Amino acid sequence: MTIRAVVWGENIHEQTNKVVAEIYPEGMHNTIAKALSADAGIQATTATLQEPEHGLSEARLKDTDVLLWWGHKDHGAVNDEVVERVAKRVWEGMGLIVLHSGHFSKVFKRLMGTPCALKWREAGERERLWVINPRHPIAAGLGEHFELENEEMYGEQFSVPEPLETVFISWFQGGEVFRSGMTWRRGAGNIFYFRPGHETYPTYHDATVQKVLINSVKWAHNPLGTQASIHDAPNVPVETALEPIVERGPKLHQAGEAGYR
Repeated sequence: MTIRAVVWGENIHEQTNKVVAEIYPEGMHNTIAKALSADAGIQATTATLQEPEHGLSEARLKDTDVLLWWGHKDHGAVNDEVVERVAKRVWEGMGLIVLHSGHFSKVFKRLMGTPCALKWREAGERERLWVINPRHPIAAGLGEHFELENEEMYGEQFSVPEPLETVFISWFQGGEVFRSGMTWRRGAGNIFYFRPGHETYPTYHDATVQKVLINSVKWAHNPLGTQASIHDAPNVPVETALEPIVERGPKLHQAGEAGYR
């Protein structure tokens, strides 16, 4: 089964910053999509902030198995209706991979329910990512650690919910550490946050980073497909109860009537 991945990019820095444009002349989203599509099991396309509905229409998301999200400069420009649309699809089983500064995206904060704040420093320092969960599918084929010579520092505390799993922990030259690869499940959807990816450094050209992204898409994919019933809240009739019961006492709703939402 081919996994249908969509790489969502804010696509602002590539248009306004000379350094970023030189590193990613086709945009970060296209660089990531090309790396993913190099794997025979993944078909990756892109969407950007500037497109109608940010490229994430109901129909597009319905046909998306895994969504990757990179944003930074203008999280606020993302339409709230699209945010709710994405969250709904994650609950139904679509995988979500949030990259670098996407930690402050409306989508990630909506699904985490926390501020998602952290310490940071833009100094081009070395990042060493330790693989602390080597048997996890996202870490498949990696060594004990890997390094990025230049990256932005993110430091603890990172105000996110306790993860389901922690795959990577980063150390930076300035001494800070950070949980740089964490997973959650929301409804039927798998979520992975991956820290590296500051736009002024060639992080997404790195072969190991690309391998992590490929692994994470395969991990986040839910082969069971959409679980639309997750939104259902049926009013169960007395006569269909598993054990015989007699209805008693006052009630607000008639048999079969929908509840309040």
